[in-house]
Amino acid sequence: MQAFHQSLPGYRPTPLTPVPALASELGVGQVLVKDESQRLGLPAFKALGAWWAIHRALQERPGPVGLVTATDGNHGRAVARRAAMLGLASHVFVPDVVDEKAIDAIRAEGATVTVVPDSYDAAVAEAAAYAVDGRLLIQDSAWPGYEDVPQHVVDGYSTLFREIEVEPDLVVVPMGVGSIAQAAVTHYRSGSSTAAVLGVEPASASCVTTSLLAGELVTVPTGKTVMAGLNCGTASTLAWPVLRAGLDYAVTVDDDAALQAASDLRGAGISSGPSGAATLAGLRAARDNLDLGPDSTVVLISTEAAH
Repeated sequence: MQAFHQSLPGYRPTPLTPVPALASELGVGQVLVKDESQRLGLPAFKALGAWWAIHRALQERPGPVGLVTATDGNHGRAVARRAAMLGLASHVFVPDVVDEKAIDAIRAEGATVTVVPDSYDAAVAEAAAYAVDGRLLIQDSAWPGYEDVPQHVVDGYSTLFREIEVEPDLVVVPMGVGSIAQAAVTHYRSGSSTAAVLGVEPASASCVTTSLLAGELVTVPTGKTVMAGLNCGTASTLAWPVLRAGLDYAVTVDDDAALQAASDLRGAGISSGPSGAATLAGLRAARDNLDLGPDSTVVLISTEAAH
């Protein structure tokens, strides 16, 4: 799949940017930010997973009339962009907490957008119900009976981690449904790496952390958060066992902390929205409980551009 990504027009590894001021603040040797603000012509990492999943899904089910998905923003835009590139229709379902700017960006890719007056989980359910009669569902969250495409999405995300050539002591990833965190854990538990993984999610949408504390997969209510891309009430059934077994730390952060982190990254020359900057907010919140010293290297995954 890395060869697939490398064959795409405009592919290049995204930068790994050192931020010495953050390393000094946090008492570590290096803080490196994996900057996903420009990935394959889109302002987020999502195309890595969505486009690989579409590629695999079309091999398995050629000739669909269109692609369908639900999204908090960036995944849906990536699906819509690829559908247009392939000459396919796309229909994207979004919860009503998604802002108009994100919806307009999806429509600008040629997609039909349906706003669901409910949560992200409800939008996923409507998308799944709509994906009949030759429409192909490209969802980044799994549930019993729907796991092949979400696994392809996770596999696609592995390119992001393969591009990181340093050996970190800690990798910090955001958690929505848990797919990018699943990819991180899978990557850093396969081979000789000893990197720890910290997952970060909004306090108002803490489906993974709540499940970890409960010892079982649970759904949490969600409201509105500036971390729109992480505003998910139910973790992917594929991600959950991987995170339960392999995630070293999980932490929740509030909106103010994510906004401050986005501002601080902007000051360092890195464009990051609150969902991407949540990793810095999470590192700050968890710092006193992490096994890090003055020689440690920390990689923050900033998954999106400022918006």
